Parts: sequence; C-alpha cells; structure tokens
Amino acid sequence: MKRRKFIRNTAAGAVGATFAISALSCTDKTKNPSEEKTPMTKSSPKLPLAICTWKFTNANQVAGEALEAGKLALDAVIEGVSVEEQNLKNTTVGKGGAPDREGNVTLDACVMATNGDCGAVMAVSSTSHVAALARKVMEETPHVILVGEGAEEFATLKGFESENLLTAESEKAWQEWLKSPEYKPLINIENHDTIGMLTMDKNGDLAGACTTSGLSYKMKGRVGDSPIIGSGLFLDNEVGGAVATGMGEEVVKTVGSFLIVELMRNGMSPQEACEEAIRRIVSKNNKYKDFQIAYIAMNKAGETGAYCIHEGFSMMKYQDKKNIEVPVNFYHKPS
Repeated sequence: MKRRKFIRNTAAGAVGATFAISALSCTDKTKNPSEEKTPMTKSSPKLPLAICTWKFTNANQVAGEALEAGKLALDAVIEGVSVEEQNLKNTTVGKGGAPDREGNVTLDACVMATNGDCGAVMAVSSTSHVAALARKVMEETPHVILVGEGAEEFATLKGFESENLLTAESEKAWQEWLKSPEYKPLINIENHDTIGMLTMDKNGDLAGACTTSGLSYKMKGRVGDSPIIGSGLFLDNEVGGAVATGMGEEVVKTVGSFLIVELMRNGMSPQEACEEAIRRIVSKNNKYKDFQIAYIAMNKAGETGAYCIHEGFSMMKYQDKKNIEVPVNFYHKPS
C-alpha cells in the first residue's frame, strides 16, 4: 500500500533557508577540540551497508548478512533489530526491558521504508516484535501510528502472539529500585534506550528502524523520541538517513534525525551533520552534562558519521562482509 508518504517537501521548503544559514555557520574554521572529526566520513561506499547504535554486534551482523543474501533494506533492518527485541539480557529494548514506575513494560518502535512510507507503535505491552508490528501499521492500515490498546488489538488481529514482557530479572531490579526510587537515569547505562539501525541494500536503497522499551522506570504513558518519525528516525532515499539514542525528550525538541538529513541535503557530510545536531542540543540546554544523546547517520554515497555528548557511545558498522565496532567522538571533554 502506497497511501502514506511522509510529508517532507513542504517542510523542507519552509525550513530550507534556516538550514542553509545553519550549514553556512558550521563552516567556521575556528573549532574547539571538542569538535574534532572522526575518520568515519571517509568510509568506502561499497554496498551493502548496515549501521546501528551501540555495540549490538549480533543485530548488526544479522542485518548485514541479510543484505548480503540479497534482501531488501526494510526486510534486513527489521530482522536486525528483532535480535535485540528478543535479547532478554538487553534491559532497554524488547522483552526483558526495564518497566515503568508501576512495573509495566511498554515498548515503542517505528520503521521507515525506501519510498518514504513509515509506521509506528507506542505503549505496546503485549508483544516484543514491535518493529515488525510498526511495519504492519505502515503497510496494512491507513494510518502511521497506533498506540496502546489499539496497537495491541491490531497485533492480535495480525497474528502476533501475546507474551509477558516483564522477566523475573527485570521485576527483581524494579523491586530493588522501589526501595529508593529516583528518576535520574545513569548516562550510558539506563538511558541508552534504543537500538536504531539504518540499512542500504545492494540496490543502494535505504530503510531504518528504531525500537525501545524507553527509559528505565519512566512515568506511566511516557513516550520518547524513538517511535517518532523525524526525531528518533528519519530518512530520505535521495539523501540519507539518521537515527538517535539517549534522552529522547531532548531529541524531540530539535527533531534531531530530520535535522541531520536536511543538513546532509544541504551539503554536510554525515559526520558534520551529526556534530551540528549535538551542538543544537547543548547550546540550548545548560544541563547537557546530565544526559547522553548520540546520533548515527549515513548518506547515499555510503559515508557514515556519528557523534554524542559524552564518552562511551559506539556504533556498529557492517560493510564489505566485516562487522566492526566504531568508537565515536564526543562533545563534552572535561578538563
């Protein structure tokens, strides 16, 4: 079904002048040491290509091998992120994810296809396969987003098996948290709440997915950036794509993934665009030392980039049949 193209032309035209000015401002040669470049902008354009947030080695390997086997970008990206949705040791994605303050695990996800179609689900508590469910929303409904009970009823209709997402380990950790509850997620531990992945298949076509259980011990009903097209994920098959991870509230405020794609449209490399997106956040929030945000991106030339606020984030990159962890440069470098 081709009924839902993500509306970007009007938005791009409306903000084009603003982005052009921003792009020009970023050519300033007087950059401080916290704005150093990484060599990722010089990566080979050889296809296929898969990148994902954090050291989700197996997930990225599965996606890369699917691409090598000739699968399309969307099929490969959903296969890849599903690995972490089923990984019970991952407390920030899928089954086994940390619950909210009431002890309920709820999942969010979105996907975006080569042709610009997109789908998302939010606050799902009945199935761990939320990226695949978001694809069903995209392809088999007239909508882009389904939430809560509506998303769960749709999952049942489409044959998704109902499951208990709260594992014994997650419940035990939640019970321990209740003894001295404090909502202050630990950087790089409790707030790296996402696997975001971008794939480019042998045809040079892009797709992306983002899936998460959200921040540990979040308020009931909280939704972050991950399932929001333009924030947690955005791509344009003529330009490139980007995904985000970290404190979603701050990503939403700057529509970070959309921003990165538009900056690439205006001539920035993926690395330069990720750095500018991080600078937008830290320049507007003097509390940036208290939270982590990271972006990864790729363009149609096969170049990749990544940047984050704090040390400790890395991304996976599958290319030329090699799946490697790529260390990522960061903004905040305490003296």
